[in-house]
Order: sequence, then C-alpha cells, then structure tokens
Amino acid sequence: MPLNRRTFLGTSAAAGAGVAMVGGVAVPAEARGQESGRGHGGGHGPKRYSFTVMGTTDLHGHVFNWDYFTDKEYDDAAHNDVGLAKISTLVEGIRAEKGRHNTLMIDAGDTIQGTQLAYYYARIDPITAKRGPVHPMAQAMNVIGYDAAALGNHEFNYGIPLLRKFEEQCDFPLLGANALDAKTLRPAFTPYVMKTLRTPHGRDVRVAILGLTNPGIAIWDKANVQGKMTFPGLEEQAAKYVPRLRSMGADVVIVSAHSGASGTSSYGDQIPYVENAAGLVAEKVPGIDAILVGHAHVEIPERLVENKETGKPVVLSEPLLWGERLTVFDFDLVWERGRWAVEKAGARVLNSNTAVEDPRITGLLADEHKKVVAYVNQVIGTSVAEMTTADAPWKDEPIIDLINKVQADTVQAALAGGEYAALPVLSQASCFSRSARIPAGDVTIKDAAGLYPFENTLEARLVTGAQIRDYLEFSARYYVQTPAGGPVDTSNLTNADDTPDYNYDAVSGLTYEIDIAKAPGSRIANLRFGDKAIDPAAQFVLAVNNYRASGGGNFPHVPAAQQLWANSDEIRNTIIAWLQAKGTVDAAEFASVDWKLTRDGTPVF
Repeated sequence: MPLNRRTFLGTSAAAGAGVAMVGGVAVPAEARGQESGRGHGGGHGPKRYSFTVMGTTDLHGHVFNWDYFTDKEYDDAAHNDVGLAKISTLVEGIRAEKGRHNTLMIDAGDTIQGTQLAYYYARIDPITAKRGPVHPMAQAMNVIGYDAAALGNHEFNYGIPLLRKFEEQCDFPLLGANALDAKTLRPAFTPYVMKTLRTPHGRDVRVAILGLTNPGIAIWDKANVQGKMTFPGLEEQAAKYVPRLRSMGADVVIVSAHSGASGTSSYGDQIPYVENAAGLVAEKVPGIDAILVGHAHVEIPERLVENKETGKPVVLSEPLLWGERLTVFDFDLVWERGRWAVEKAGARVLNSNTAVEDPRITGLLADEHKKVVAYVNQVIGTSVAEMTTADAPWKDEPIIDLINKVQADTVQAALAGGEYAALPVLSQASCFSRSARIPAGDVTIKDAAGLYPFENTLEARLVTGAQIRDYLEFSARYYVQTPAGGPVDTSNLTNADDTPDYNYDAVSGLTYEIDIAKAPGSRIANLRFGDKAIDPAAQFVLAVNNYRASGGGNFPHVPAAQQLWANSDEIRNTIIAWLQAKGTVDAAEFASVDWKLTRDGTPVF
C-alpha cells in the first residue's frame, strides 16, 4: 500500500527521523536539527524552529528518465535528467537530512499531460474506464508523499471527468482557489490545505498552502470548461484567501501558483487577468511568505520580492520543468509575542542529474512503462525519405508540410458537399520540437506523435485575405530583425522577445516572403494565392488548432472568426490515422516551398 504523506505529520519526532553522516559519524536527523537550530531554542534564548518545503512543477507526465519519442533514456544538450523517480531520491535525501516530520512536499501543476505515458492512461487505457487503472502520476506522487498540488492549465486538457478521477486517485488535495463553479461561483476544488508541524517546544507550527491556477484555462480549454468553471485572477483570489488563512491561525503561508513570475500575458485583452502573476501576487498581497512558481518553464532558484504594503520579502522559486529540478525552501521561525514568526526564508534548487532513480518508483510502474513503450513502437506506415524539424524554424520543411497536408485534407473532407466546400483551405502549423523526425522506412506511433506533443484538436475558421496577412505579420515577430548583407546566425535568428517556437506559425496553401531586415509589422511580402496577389476581401477556410482558435498566443482575428467545423479528436491521432490509411508517405507528393526568409528581397537561404 502506498504511503500517505499525511501519515508523517503530527507524529512523534522519532517516527520519521532519518540518519546521515556528519563528520564520518551517523547522526539522527532530530539530533542534527537541534545542533543546527532546527527545533531547538538555543539555551535560554527565544524558541526557534526550522522546517523545509520541497516543490516540483510542470512535471508533464514524466515518471521515468525516459523519452518516449526517441525510445531511449532522456538527454539534452545540458545533460538534464527528468522524472519523478529521480525527484523521489532527492526528496528522501532532504528528509534524511532535515527529519521527515520537518518537511512538506508540494507541486505547482501541469501533471497529467505531456508524455506518451500520460497520454496512454488518458486515452488508450483511460483511468476513467470501469475498473480502470490508477494513473501513473498519482501512484508515483502518492509513494513520494506529496502534501498538495496546485492545478495546472494542462490538467484540463482531457476534460473535467478525467481530472476528477485523477483527483480521486491522489492521496493529497488538488488545490485551485481560483477554479470556481460557473453557476455558484464557489470553489470547484479545494482552495487550500493547513498542515501542522510539531516542534520540540509544545507549540505546533501551522503551515497554510494556497493553490492558484492559471486564468488562461478559460481560453485554452474553452471546450472543456465553458459553462462549467470560471477562473478569476490569482491576485484577486490570493487577496481574498491569505487574510482568511492568517485569521485561521496560519503561522506560515505558502502559495503554490501555476503562473510565471514575469507579469506578462500571452492572451492580450481577451480576459482581464494576468497569465504570469506570481510576482504580482508577492508584491501586492500581504501575508505571504513564499511562492512556488510554475507554468513558465524557467528556472528561478531564488528570487526575493518585496511586498509593497509590509515591506517584507517574499521568496519565490521555480524549479525547472519535467522534474529536472527540485525546489527546496528553508524556513527559520522564532517564537515571539505568543506566536511563531518567520525570521528567515530562502530557496535553492537541486538537480535531478545528481540522483539515481528511486527503485520504489521504477519498480512500481515497470509494467505501465513497458505497455507504453510497446504502444509507441507500433509501425503505422513507411516513409520514402527522412524528414526532420532541425531547420523548420527558418525554412519551409516537408515535415511541417506533412502536418498541414493532413489538416487541410481533414478539413476539406469535413466540409465536402456543404456551403463552404468551394472555398480554398489554408492550414497553420508550428514546429513544436526541433528534434522531431519521420525516418526513412518504418514509421511508428512515436514518430508521428513526436510531431504533435500537445493534445490540440482541429477546427475550421472562416477568414479573409486581409486577416491572413495580419496573421502572418503577427507570426513573423518571431524573427530577430537582421540587416541585409551580413552573415546570418541561426542560433540568434529566432525567438525574438522570447516568442516560443510553438507561437510561430507557417501557413500553407499560399506563398509569401518574410523580410527579416524590416521591423515587425511590415515583413510580409509577395503574399499570393495561386498566381495572383491575394485579394484582401477573398474568403478562405483556415485549418487551425483549438489552442490558436481559442486565442492561445494572442494571434489576431482567428478567435473571433466564424467556426465552420470542429473535431474532438487530437490532431496527433488524425496524423496517425492519415499515415495508417496512406501506408506510404512520399514528401514529393505534398512538399513545396510556400514561404521563405528574405532580406530586402534577397533570400536568406
């Protein structure tokens, strides 16, 4: 039976004491804590107590240090490792050092989407089936002993019923103080949890953990949440709950926020809330001691933000995604004026590549791992030649044309015989991964799935030629302005203003040039449909993913455009089915150079 984290809270000091080597001598954790001031008053001075909170975020279905798209151990250029199996080893090390009863473990969301392991137990062998399996992420997190996890936006990708089943399988609460029932405006999930830590002084410490999720869910997963849930801003809900938690006796308030720290948003004015609001929450809402930051996929070992009202520092930390890092918050408390107060708080991150995988986790989920490996290695067709995304961020590559071909064919078939059947179909696609490939020879599910790692679905929207031009201009902001004549360094050519690869769209069905010597907003040249300049008033059908159609990336026009058709199946599955039906893929049948980069009219490549 998996250990429930709550078993270890409120028990005697001896119950969870670990052992470590100090100066070559085995020292129990409790004794070490007293030597360092952890739970010790220091003679006749004030009572003091120290405890530690560990945190992960954006795990995205990573349990093993494994890449299901390449079918081998995960590795990247920085030699990062991933997965909860390695996190578990780091966690147990901290517990042995600090004393298990002096630690808490939390997460900041995006847990059940991202790997083929997560996908398999959402769609292929779903946890929602009658007598269905327990989600691998729930199993692993239960064994590790999480105390709470905030909801991430990707928790809603598979629909609310699957999320509710996952919630039921977890031995810890999923927190979302700003995830409200659309009808009653009452919390749809547990807003917070209060944990009690026993000290040697007979005065317990009460630690409140408030969970906040991302308001962008209302846009990005509109099909799953509209009319069911609503998501107000993080700052607004924190201002409501933090005073309440303090009045309930919380000595320490920690926020687990699925929201970056930058204060920026990707959804423009579609909703009146900030996407990456963790820094603003720290700055504007008094009474918070620390924030575990998520969503942004960046590493923040420690950042101190001064609260404007109290002048006190709030410590923020964001561990790197996928379990590559573990945040460790250390709190030093002092007893004064009849209560515990935070005297000092700090944060750091530990690197998973310094740890071995915990055999408790890998052994527990070995069968699930094998099933998914077998699934992703199923052959679904053959390819005449290899196609890769290595140059796709700056060249029109056949592998992106393949995505657009599948999407355009699917939309044309769906509209056949209807009012809009005669309109030309355009299609948008992004380079989601620069390492995706379709090999020459056998093509497997993992190859096709690697093209589309997100659970996006396909829609058809009605747009005009003028709107398409605006759309392409917006997309072209992705390139760094580069003067004509000099050399071009592809390592510094893309991702201008931190625009991610998935927010650069290539559009098929017409031809155009992107003049990167010009400023953003005036880069699209020679935009043509067929052999003529595009008619601004002409109507087109755009095959577009639901993320973009719902406003993801804040691209113009499409969210307000008339929806002509929508599909409930993931684009990934549509690609797999298309390849299976086709049997053999020959890029010569669909690949073409529809767009290219230029400088003052001269092609860059």
